[in-house]
Amino acid sequence: MKIAGARVAAFLKSPDAAARAILVYGPDAGLVRERVTQLMRTAVADLKDPFRVAELAADTVRGDPARLADEAAAMALTGGRRAVVVRDAGDGITQAVGSFLAAAKGDAMVVLEGGDLGARSSLRKLVEGADNAATLACYGDEGGSLAAIIQEELKGAGLTAEPDALAFLVGHLGADRRVTRADLGKLAHYMGGQGRVRLEDAVACIGDAAALSMDDLAMAAADGDHATAQRVLDRLLAEGTHPVAVLRALSRHFLRLHLAAGLVGQGRSVEQAVGALKPPPIFKVADRVKRQLGRWSADTLGRAVELLLHAEADCKTTGMPNPEICSRALMQLARAAGRR
Repeated sequence: MKIAGARVAAFLKSPDAAARAILVYGPDAGLVRERVTQLMRTAVADLKDPFRVAELAADTVRGDPARLADEAAAMALTGGRRAVVVRDAGDGITQAVGSFLAAAKGDAMVVLEGGDLGARSSLRKLVEGADNAATLACYGDEGGSLAAIIQEELKGAGLTAEPDALAFLVGHLGADRRVTRADLGKLAHYMGGQGRVRLEDAVACIGDAAALSMDDLAMAAADGDHATAQRVLDRLLAEGTHPVAVLRALSRHFLRLHLAAGLVGQGRSVEQAVGALKPPPIFKVADRVKRQLGRWSADTLGRAVELLLHAEADCKTTGMPNPEICSRALMQLARAAGRR
């Protein structure tokens, strides 16, 4: 069975007892690890307890398929329920998981920590189709959910973010939950106590090289400079950036351009429209953004955003190679800009 949407929060607090194995997977490795930990803690309070927690590598389960069933059925010497986690779970352990689910014994919390498993993954198909198992997909935070995470973390540190600062943080965080929390912790340390986070504080602390690389990619795509955009994309992918995170960075930029184009359509000058963006573009790229508004119309920008949303959906549902989907969308954007 597949756990999604509004059901996720309740499931993490109180997993369905019928789910003898839970597969947590997705491109957001930080969120995957966070949810795996949450699930394990519903069975075991101290995850360092060697008598109640068993951690298995996928290679171990693949080499000894009975090991998973044995660990799940074992009783803790000190009493209480046990938790069993399989790290780096992938299609190599599909057969072992299938055998376990066919005759599951014991009451251990069994969690499979997977990576970015596509729609064609045999392990994902097995667990989604089983009545006694469940899947939880983990994609990067965005929009309202990301804003809520940011506000929650800042509140815990006694901080609140001004609207411009919050908009900047939403635009530069979210690809990985663990990295998001780490960067917000860095911001809290930078602030040095309770108070309000201003835009300049957020830029000083979060505006790192990775974000700038994403900005370079979006700017090149909107300029119609496909060669530069592809070089930046290749570098980001080589560094481990997930294609979905790249597509979302592109979507944010084209959405901002679409907003500015709408303001121009209402009678504002290009300078006024760009200045109204929150947060405003940094001075180094402000002139490029103005030129991009002369290259794109509101209609073509709307189609560009739609293209990017479709590409992200394809990454999550088609099973096609995500880097190729991202690269194709980038080429289409650059060609569209060039035709203007």
